[in-house]
Amino acid sequence: MQKKSRIFVAGHKGLVGSAITRELQNQGFDNLILRAHNQLDLLDQKAVERFFDDEKPEYVFLAAARVGGIMANNTYRADFIYQNIQIQNNIIHCSWKTGVKKLLFLGSSCIYPKACPQPMKEEYLLTDVLEYTNEPYAIAKIAGMKMCEAYNLQYGTNYISVMPTNLYGPNDNYNLLGSHVLPAMIRKMHLAKLLNEKDFEKIRNDFRIKPVEGIDVGQSDDILIHKLRDFGIVLTDNGEVELRLWGTGKPRREFLHSDDLARACVYLMKEVDFEDVVKERGLNEVRNTHINIGVGEDLSIAELAGLVKEVTGFDGEIRWDSTKPDGTYQKLLDVSRLNHLGFKATIELKEGIQKVYEDYRSGL
Repeated sequence: MQKKSRIFVAGHKGLVGSAITRELQNQGFDNLILRAHNQLDLLDQKAVERFFDDEKPEYVFLAAARVGGIMANNTYRADFIYQNIQIQNNIIHCSWKTGVKKLLFLGSSCIYPKACPQPMKEEYLLTDVLEYTNEPYAIAKIAGMKMCEAYNLQYGTNYISVMPTNLYGPNDNYNLLGSHVLPAMIRKMHLAKLLNEKDFEKIRNDFRIKPVEGIDVGQSDDILIHKLRDFGIVLTDNGEVELRLWGTGKPRREFLHSDDLARACVYLMKEVDFEDVVKERGLNEVRNTHINIGVGEDLSIAELAGLVKEVTGFDGEIRWDSTKPDGTYQKLLDVSRLNHLGFKATIELKEGIQKVYEDYRSGL
């Protein structure tokens, strides 16, 4: 990949795509092909075909996807499987048709079995049943990874798949109706802190800049307090604010800053080819050739809440609603192969949370 190579970053405005775009620009790649949704609908097969025919990208980072947390995955099951399969089918197939030199596809840690041995190695894929709440999304991502493998084997393409752990960073999704655990926790604690301070103008400003369906900033303080309860932000009868979070707090999760993921993706695109992965695995049957990307360490959701509480300055009580689902108990990646290939994440979790909270507040 050369500095003047034509590079298409699909999903460049999202958490992952924007990080990859920044990393490419920081490294001097200045011939990027970027399209917002209103310029190119990746669900539209004909539009994607025209785009590839016209622009002829040489390298593709496939970071576009429909994403969300437990509630969104479980509620919009059809949307998650259809939209993700459609997007990746269009891009991967058109990449082959137009002779793209190399493609990097991003999966998700939910591809591994619900009861997967820990830490999760690449070869554990498809060895048991998936977690029910995000099964449609997981199946879509597995299909994309297998599609890359299949095109490589049948057509001799050079497509690699990476499997990042839970991500956070700039341009994250903070919509409380569909965000992942860390951004949701950051926003809820920020709002809880403001409610504790009775700063309703800043609460309104938060929802004005980052709207959430069902929240009308023109409503009274009492109605706003009632609406905040829907998100677990509760003003108790004694005037104190407590935050009620889903589950028991016991499940463990690993978190990777999107800047670390972006550095890994650009590194792998430049330095590692599909044949390198096959050779490294020593496989008789070529399967599960994706590469895990993570930090190799995890913590409980309760411990994560403690970190976010410290960073945001929220000083109220945190309570856990055990009637709500926990999801998979643990999803820790084995990243030994990534480390062996020459890459290691560097951003510590507390440092990363401080960065994203500063970024969140600066946008209000």
